[in-house]
Order: sequence, then C-alpha cells, then structure tokens
Amino acid sequence: MKNFICKTCGTQYPESDVPPARCLICEDERQYVGINGQQWTTLEELRGQHRNLIKTEEPNLIGIGAEPAFAIGQRALLVQSPHGNILWDCLAIIDDEMIKTVKEMGGVSAIAISHPHYYSTMVEWSRAFDNAPIYLHAGDREWVMRPDSAVQFWEGATFSLQEGATLVHCGGHFAGSSVLHWAAGAEGRGVLLTGDTINVVMDRRYVSFMYSFPNLVPLPARAVQRIVEAVEPFAYDRLYSAWFDKVVFTDAKAAVRRSAERYINAIR
Repeated sequence: MKNFICKTCGTQYPESDVPPARCLICEDERQYVGINGQQWTTLEELRGQHRNLIKTEEPNLIGIGAEPAFAIGQRALLVQSPHGNILWDCLAIIDDEMIKTVKEMGGVSAIAISHPHYYSTMVEWSRAFDNAPIYLHAGDREWVMRPDSAVQFWEGATFSLQEGATLVHCGGHFAGSSVLHWAAGAEGRGVLLTGDTINVVMDRRYVSFMYSFPNLVPLPARAVQRIVEAVEPFAYDRLYSAWFDKVVFTDAKAAVRRSAERYINAIR
C-alpha cells in the first residue's frame, strides 16, 4: 500500500491500495481542485522529480524548499536553537540527502505548522527525526488527513515550544492558523514566522490577510484586527512568510499595523 499525496496541495493521506477518491483539503473553499481534476502522486515519485533546496535566511534560520516547486510551493524554516531545532511549516519532499543535511545541522526536536495547507508529509518528517512531536492548533484538528501519534494539539492563545520560541494563535485563514515568534531572531530584535496567516505581498513593505488566497476571498475587518492584536504583545523586527524572498526585513511590526489599517479601510 502507498501513502498517496495530492498534487495540488501536497497533503499526504493514510496508506491505501488505490488513491483516495477526493482531497478534502482541496475541495474546501480556501483551496481548489486543479484544472485537470484530482491527481495523486507518491513520495517515491516526487523524489525522482524534485530535489530539496537549502538556503540560509539569517544566522540560525535555514530555508528548506524544493526544485522545481511542488503543489503550493511553500518552503519550511529550520530554527536552530541550543534547546533543540524547530521545523516551522513543512513541505512534501523529503529524501535521504535532506535528512542527512538536517541532522548535520542538529536535527529536528519539534515540528510546528501554521495551518492545514502545509501539513503535507509532516508524519514522514517526524519519523525521519526520531518521531519529533508535531504541534498543531486544536482548532484545525479536523483537517489532519494522516493521523499519527506524533501529532500533539495545543489550545489557547499561546504555546511555549521552548525558551524564546512561542506559538501564537491568530485565526483568520483557518480557525487554528498560527505564527511562531522567535525572540532571538534578527540579531535579538525578534522574528515572526507566519506561513500565510500573515502573508508578505509583492511590495514587501506590506503584508496581507485572506480567508482564501487562491480564490481571493477576504477576511472581515474583525478577523484582521484579531490577528494584529494576537501578535501585538511580541517584539519583532523581521517577518518571514511561506515562500523564499517573501520577507519583511525590518520594521515588520509597523508593517503589520499599517497593512491591517490599509486592508480594513479598503474593505469598508
């Protein structure tokens, strides 16, 4: 049996003899079924078609992507810490070379993911690194397509992964959408890792907030305000969203505030 992976969103499903009839993640209005219909692949096939890409984003922060891009095309981020490395978000492709490289960087002690579009092959990543726990917000429990004992659901407004690394529940894009605050990042000025809970746009002076990015469904003003309020207590100067180069390099906290003001004014 195989663990089939949706070609459009990159989500891996439980073992089966034949591909699932449908991808529930893609049939949700925040995603979409590809123009050629539902299509499936496997990790073995992907390993023959793609390779992992490593890029140092800043000291102790490593970007992990795929060439060519697959599915949504996000990259993961490895936060290197003396308390144990954290893998933020996930991507479908993992192979022996990547496992070896990450182990040389200190391995993975914990995995935390912003929202269901990036759950991808999280179980494969966990098992590659001694069953590292996977921390997901309980608000998104229903979207776990491949359950596993490594998955741990957290609740509430914040969750401390370790000293200086805090998960922050924002909501918005998904009920459980979250970000990771890394206090030591940006030379101690603080970093937010946001997936697309807070998404850096083409003009990197700004970010945006959406219910569905591919289908252009906005969030209501109260949801955007809640996101800003959730991250307001934290100091951060830099913000990384879900793709290489989608970064607000400096004064990110002010960028989030003014972006929310612009967004709310626009939808009003």
